Amino acid sequence: MKQTAVLSAANGTNAAAAQSMVAAMLIIGMTDNAVPAMAEKIGLGQFYILRTVVALPLLWLMARSGLGGMAPGRVWPVTLRALLLAVSMVFYFSAVALMPIAQALAGLFTSPIIIVLISVLFLRMRIGFVRIAAVVAGFAGVLLVLQPDPADFDWLILLPVAGGLFYALGSIATGRMCQGESTVAMLFVYLLVQAFLGGLALAGLEFWPQPVPEGSEGFITRGWVWPLWEIWHLVLLQGFAAVAGVFLITKAYQLGEASFVSVFEYSVMIVGPGFAWIVFGQALDFWQVLGIALIIAAGSTIALRSK
Repeated sequence: MKQTAVLSAANGTNAAAAQSMVAAMLIIGMTDNAVPAMAEKIGLGQFYILRTVVALPLLWLMARSGLGGMAPGRVWPVTLRALLLAVSMVFYFSAVALMPIAQALAGLFTSPIIIVLISVLFLRMRIGFVRIAAVVAGFAGVLLVLQPDPADFDWLILLPVAGGLFYALGSIATGRMCQGESTVAMLFVYLLVQAFLGGLALAGLEFWPQPVPEGSEGFITRGWVWPLWEIWHLVLLQGFAAVAGVFLITKAYQLGEASFVSVFEYSVMIVGPGFAWIVFGQALDFWQVLGIALIIAAGSTIALRSK
């Protein structure tokens, strides 16, 4: 009887964790589609700073309501983790501004594959045939979605893959160095690092100005821009997403088993491109849909086999 109650409680927390993760992916998948519209008006550095300015008061309210303290227990490990994830998002948001969101997400979700490769090459972990096959299938899926042209290779398609690399390193740092840290504290440090990188980018452009193409292609090299009235609602939306999405992701991992919860993270591969298709007409061809399916299958297999 007691064992049944324990199993029922575990199933309940896993279900709550899955719901939390899917909610996070709905928020992120939909709101990240607004980035190209922001990229037409402002630059990456300004985007990072405005996101932080909007998010910090929301985070303070969460801390005041008892959801966790804002001071990390170990400053340097939490800062390193924040730096890795903030750099990851620099590459990811740059990719979202310059290419369809399906391609940006495909590159970012190379992270489970990269985690396995890092674990094998540097952490001496041994893996079986199933995970080797999953890595190969996931890599094939990424190629199908990105569709690189060997005859006319565009280095921009490596932007989201670079994001996936730093996301993988940030995930490893979270698991190995940040156990027991408050969710609010980790998010607070992440936002501060994000603002620092935004300020660094703007200062660099002030001293070494670069050509700024029209529209979203100028996202990476554009400095500070006024006024903001045309996109203020999108700035607020991104600030909300930065807090709510990341908090729900972290909460999901706190509630359920990591190997179970991480499978639901792949729902963003459906939500993001699906929203882009319905609202913005970003259609996918058969091979890209197949590639997304392979990425989801490979990532889910790697997560479940890591249990």
